[in-house]
Amino acid sequence: MEPGPLDRMWDRSRTSARARVRRLQSKSWQIAQCALAAAVAWLVAADVLGHPTPFFAPVAAVVALGTSYGQRLRRVAEVTVGVAVGVFLADLLVAGLGSGWWQIGLIVALAMAAAFLLDGGPLFVIQAAVQSIVVASLVPDPGAAFTRWTDAVVGGAVALVAATAVPAAPLRRPREQAAIVMRKIAALLRAAGEVMDDGEAGRALDLLADARSTDYLIRELKDAADEGLSVVESSPFRVRHKGDLRKMVDLVDPLDRALRSTRVLVRHTAVAAYRRRPVPSSYSLLALDLADAADQVADELAANRMAAAARDALLVVGEATGRVERTGSLTAEAILAQLRAVVADLLMVTGLDQMASTDALPPPPR
Repeated sequence: MEPGPLDRMWDRSRTSARARVRRLQSKSWQIAQCALAAAVAWLVAADVLGHPTPFFAPVAAVVALGTSYGQRLRRVAEVTVGVAVGVFLADLLVAGLGSGWWQIGLIVALAMAAAFLLDGGPLFVIQAAVQSIVVASLVPDPGAAFTRWTDAVVGGAVALVAATAVPAAPLRRPREQAAIVMRKIAALLRAAGEVMDDGEAGRALDLLADARSTDYLIRELKDAADEGLSVVESSPFRVRHKGDLRKMVDLVDPLDRALRSTRVLVRHTAVAAYRRRPVPSSYSLLALDLADAADQVADELAANRMAAAARDALLVVGEATGRVERTGSLTAEAILAQLRAVVADLLMVTGLDQMASTDALPPPPR
């Protein structure tokens, strides 16, 4: 029985809910870090410096840290200086000119002009303008002139210290996600081999739908790789991991290619099952053996090792593709050609370049 619209909507909502929960979990460290930095910034400004309401200290800390690791130290510097410039100019002008519509216009213009003269980036300029508006309109207290500027500096300093403290989890995520991608490739290959054997069209179409829904795995892998590189670039305590992380990041493209090739193989397999075109049993065995080899690659990646140890298993499958029988069926020929393509792509995951991985395969059988 085909699922109805409500069933499909429910499945999508559950998937979306899981994705939102995963996203929240992945950002839990940044949330905790921002909360702690805000609290520490307020504590320093209020209890150490004696400021009565150090509003700008936690604001500067949270805005500077943000929730991503990308260019974090630069962002901290830009936001801190931007907030400080905006607050300083606004304090200075409000103390001399008061607060009103034309004063706000003048203050914003001067704050942005100063930010541009200091060669600031977009975040620098916007923060200077926004904070000057806040001072001039929401908290125009001439008696507290220049204390707010100090609060902004305190918040930025706390954010700078916090930015250097990053967890090890973002460094593990690229290899963990790479292993997840490889597990999915292995699962698709194994299911494709079984469909080649039993020829069940319904199962083949379900497998095709599953294969077509795997783009998010590569997106998550790329995000994990970018985040990991941002961590080692923003924290002096993680720089030593840069070499190993770069090797893992270099696997993103080969894994993307391998997953794409596997999807094409699944499509050819589904077409054969739907049109009831027979596929040689040896092709099914090749797919199953290739799935086992892909699992070995996943094991190596999950253990934080490059997958060179799994290369021999892939080469055995590659050699076998040169010995199987040929058929007169174009569909079966396409399946065999795609099996060879997947082997070549997975050999690239083990560290071979494109030319070497192609040359490692024997000529196709005649």
